[in-house]
Amino acid sequence: MTAPDDPAGVISGARILVTGVTSEVAKPVALSLARDNEVFGAARFRDPAAREPLHDGGVRTVRLDLVRADLDDLPDAVDYVVHFAVVKSGKWSVDLDGNVSGLAYLMERYQNAHAFMHCSTTAVYQPNDHVEFSEDSPLGDSHRNYYLPTYSISKIAAEATARHGARRYNLPTTIARLNVPYGDGGGWPAFHLAQMQAGDEIGVHPDAPSIFQPIHSDDIVAMVPRLLAVAGVPATTVNWGGEEKVSIEEWTAYLGELTGLEPRLVTSEQSLASVALNLDRMHELVGRSAVHWRDGFRRMVEALRPDLLQT
Repeated sequence: MTAPDDPAGVISGARILVTGVTSEVAKPVALSLARDNEVFGAARFRDPAAREPLHDGGVRTVRLDLVRADLDDLPDAVDYVVHFAVVKSGKWSVDLDGNVSGLAYLMERYQNAHAFMHCSTTAVYQPNDHVEFSEDSPLGDSHRNYYLPTYSISKIAAEATARHGARRYNLPTTIARLNVPYGDGGGWPAFHLAQMQAGDEIGVHPDAPSIFQPIHSDDIVAMVPRLLAVAGVPATTVNWGGEEKVSIEEWTAYLGELTGLEPRLVTSEQSLASVALNLDRMHELVGRSAVHWRDGFRRMVEALRPDLLQT
């Protein structure tokens, strides 16, 4: 078995569990890892058809329900866990059970794994104008006004659970705080594109511009082995985003250039405040993203809505 700290930055010959595998974030990761490993892709699979493209790519699908702590279909042992699953029902009991207790059960089950990667979110940071967030910045509830009242709090609690699990089981763990993931399969910018086509309003924060650091799925896939390689006890916490700071105002304007659609931006308190990141730790431990956001956004439109592309 080739370990993730191999100079080539790859894993081969390993048994790997990827949770939340039907999402646009986790699916490309699972398919990439399945080329050289035995990969188990876990999700609730309410739509049985969601299994087919995974099976075609060599991923073995297994059912997982973290809310109910139903882990019965999971393999007994794996070498690595890549945990992307997230519950966003808006119901406190459901989301705490899924994001916090479910993670605890998962770490207990795979306490003998070589490494565990928990995908967190930069939604854990307390909004603070346009100040760059480092991994030691204050945490807070950034999503309550954005129709996701449970999200920030349950993800902060999940990080505490991951930190505990790393120490409790001596399980090398990485907590990766993901910013705005996107790619050929979709993401938040793709949702904005759909809003533009429908003529819907797109909310931007009063403290303009609304800056984020979108990261393409190609870079997410490339960085997962290194994120596993830097797992530690205590857990390693690292910001995870793209190199360029880009605002919603800027990227919707660019989507308009590509498609001829006009973004209807409105200032709203029920929108997300900027999340700009200090990526020094990511650069040191994991590396840099490679896909420029404009190239990635064009690829996204080409993949999802080629009929809209004008330039």
